[in-house]
Amino acid sequence: MTNRKGTALTEGWRVMTSDHGRLWATRERPFPAAAEEAGAARTVDGDDLAELCRVIAEQESLATLASAP
Repeated sequence: MTNRKGTALTEGWRVMTSDHGRLWATRERPFPAAAEEAGAARTVDGDDLAELCRVIAEQESLATLASAP
């Protein structure tokens, strides 16, 4: 895997490219327990940058909803 840390997709996420060209991102900090219980994934993948950004946004949205009062 190649580390693409310089790629600015979403702050707080580290982007990597697999040897086969698939993009992966991992959140630099864990989600709160409630977010993980709601299904937020700390590591996600996508075929291209657009899909990866969409999946990251979904995880952040899940975390926000899980943290809402």
